[in-house]
Amino acid sequence: MSDPYKTLGVARTADQAEIKSAYRKLVKKYHPDLNPGDTDVERRFKELSAAYDVLGDPAKRARYDRGEIDPDGRSRSTGGGFWRNWKRGSGAGSGSADGGPRFDFGNEFDSEPDPMDEILKAWRNAKARQDGGEAAGAGDAAARTAQRRSPQDQRYRLKVPFVEAAGGIKKRVTLSDGKVISLSIPAGTDDGATLRLKGQGKPASGGKPAGDAYLELQVEPHAFFRREDQDIRLELPVTLKEAVLGASVTVPTIHGNVTLKIPKGANTGQVLRLRGKGVPAAGVEPAGDQYVELTVVLPVEPDPALEAFVESWSPAVPQNPRHKMGV
Repeated sequence: MSDPYKTLGVARTADQAEIKSAYRKLVKKYHPDLNPGDTDVERRFKELSAAYDVLGDPAKRARYDRGEIDPDGRSRSTGGGFWRNWKRGSGAGSGSADGGPRFDFGNEFDSEPDPMDEILKAWRNAKARQDGGEAAGAGDAAARTAQRRSPQDQRYRLKVPFVEAAGGIKKRVTLSDGKVISLSIPAGTDDGATLRLKGQGKPASGGKPAGDAYLELQVEPHAFFRREDQDIRLELPVTLKEAVLGASVTVPTIHGNVTLKIPKGANTGQVLRLRGKGVPAAGVEPAGDQYVELTVVLPVEPDPALEAFVESWSPAVPQNPRHKMGV
């Protein structure tokens, strides 16, 4: 395998939070469950998991940096397991069999054996069989079998407003049997995240425990906010006067309105940062920022005074904004 730092796209000086963030972003993109039958994605997923197995553990990372273990996590003289600590490397919250994060809430929803454990077991068995010369298709069949849940499990979809998903919120939802459940949606929840409610599925016969309820969260798009990892992007219209002379304007954030100072001579495309006004921190990841991109807007209605001024105005430094186009 190649250098784990290159595989995750991080510098050797990256801290553990940066490594974790890079891994989580890539593993979502290359998860086999989201790309069934794509062998290139499967290979990439294995490389990412192996790289994080080394770099996600500070002690193991230190051993790798000292040259004591190879990129696969094996010592220079002995072998090592490929999938060791995969679950630990999945980041905050265990992964669901659907590829998204899963959160268990409170004592009444105590966790039980994770379905992902069975999936990983199937992957390990498939890899062992492949190493022994058996067909790769058997591993895929085992992985699919492991993903099957109890017949008593129920699945729901819950739409969550953008700001509520980013900032976190408590909600009450009604299940198909009429039962009302109180949920805590964590700050920074991604679209497609799945909440597991233990014992809230269909009742089972013969004294067996009831199934579980799985709520897939669908984060609704926002009218003007756009999320990029932990950061928020916003396009902010400003008037010509505010751009030329500078001004203090009110700007919306997911935390509420704040005041932003527009510098003199601001222009369309200029980006200003509101530190700490992005998605709240999750685990060891730092809180995000909000980036405000300015767009200078001329008056909607004709303004005779402005037209007269511009007609009589001669710029002190003439410019051609289209010079890069060769015209």
